[in-house]
Amino acid sequence: MTLNQILYFQKVARLENYHYAAEELYVSQPSLSRSMASLESELGVALFEKKGRGVNLTKAGKLFLEYAERIIEDCKIATDKMRELASDGGQIDIGYVFPLAGHYIPHMVKEFLNREENQKVVFGFLQNHTVAIAEKVKSGELDVGFGGCLDRDDMEFFPVVNQEMVIITPREHPLAGMDRLPLTVLEQYPIIGYEKASWLGTHTRYFYQNQNLSPNIIMECPDEYSIVALVRENFGIAFIPRTDILDETVGVSIHPLQDIELFHQIFMFWMKDRYRLPAVDRFITYMKEQAETKTDSENVLKLYLKDIVHFSYKDV
Repeated sequence: MTLNQILYFQKVARLENYHYAAEELYVSQPSLSRSMASLESELGVALFEKKGRGVNLTKAGKLFLEYAERIIEDCKIATDKMRELASDGGQIDIGYVFPLAGHYIPHMVKEFLNREENQKVVFGFLQNHTVAIAEKVKSGELDVGFGGCLDRDDMEFFPVVNQEMVIITPREHPLAGMDRLPLTVLEQYPIIGYEKASWLGTHTRYFYQNQNLSPNIIMECPDEYSIVALVRENFGIAFIPRTDILDETVGVSIHPLQDIELFHQIFMFWMKDRYRLPAVDRFITYMKEQAETKTDSENVLKLYLKDIVHFSYKDV
């Protein structure tokens, strides 16, 4: 059975006449008759019965018409959806690290959707660590990821956000009244750190080694929300990027570094040489444009956490 046979059957059923159906289908009447005879043979039932110069549907033909109409409508819907995907619609699935959840991603996505050409686009969201996001980008579950920079040859990485690395302390802490703090304080007080498996967990530890620091990390957390909550309750101090959550949090003091100007870069990444929907390409271009307006004036002499070590994730 072919889709053409189903379309031919629908036309004959509606017009109840092979001659008129053949004319509208631009096929010869003998060819149409042979196609319907082949369909009836395959189904094992008669679909039409003769009535004067025309035909009527049999009981089986009426039942088959219901299914044929449904198949044709589903094909039309599928075709329309594919055309929509090929032009201005579709779903964009993105994954991002926790610091971007509070403001950056919601704001950027909203601005993207406000553009007229993106009115038919929908988004799917996932929050996780960088490596987990990269796994899903590689598998095709996600179109675009946002996180730390990985040493991968199969992905494109583009910097979109620069976050200053700072030390945070409880408001009642002995260091709370100070402005800039030296790195040495990280050895003098208990540290609330990141999980070792996370990008920042790995790279802050390599940074400590690079600076010959031996901090006492008493707790490991998956994200800044957990770290800030523990610092606020005076469990210790922390060394984290200056994220949106810090601007909205009371009960902690934020201290820039005294010895060094260090930044954490967040990158947008996607697979190389893989087909992407036009909507995904538009989103990538849009995010690049927004990043350029924020980073063009950055001081190129700044030190970035990603450059302290070249840690390989090629096994992801």
